[in-house]
Amino acid sequence: MDAVKLRVARPTRNLDAVVRFYRDGLGFEVLGGFEDHAGFDGVMLGHAGAPYHLEFTVERGHEAPRAPSEDHLLVFYVPDPEAWAARVRRMEAAGFAPVPSRNPYWDANGRTFEDPDGYRVVLQQAAWSR
Repeated sequence: MDAVKLRVARPTRNLDAVVRFYRDGLGFEVLGGFEDHAGFDGVMLGHAGAPYHLEFTVERGHEAPRAPSEDHLLVFYVPDPEAWAARVRRMEAAGFAPVPSRNPYWDANGRTFEDPDGYRVVLQQAAWSR
């Protein structure tokens, strides 16, 4: 049986800026992309072999809305403290400063960063045990 894979797809206001955030800040790889597919341009970012990736699209002639709230999150659990600290340093070195989380739970063991569209990514220094 094939493993289930997850694609999170959403529109963006600025494809170049959002690629820089996820590629340069979070270390994602560009896995693919397309131009003018029925009026859409897009890029897929992820990690080779991982069971998930992100797709960002721009619809030509249409401006995507910003995130509807500060609590729209992608959470990445990084259990190793050194690996977690390295990821936070990478984000900061790429020019992305942490922001306070809307839900203070995420600030206790993590750092939250806001992408160019207002969506937030939490780097949580913990293991996911479920």
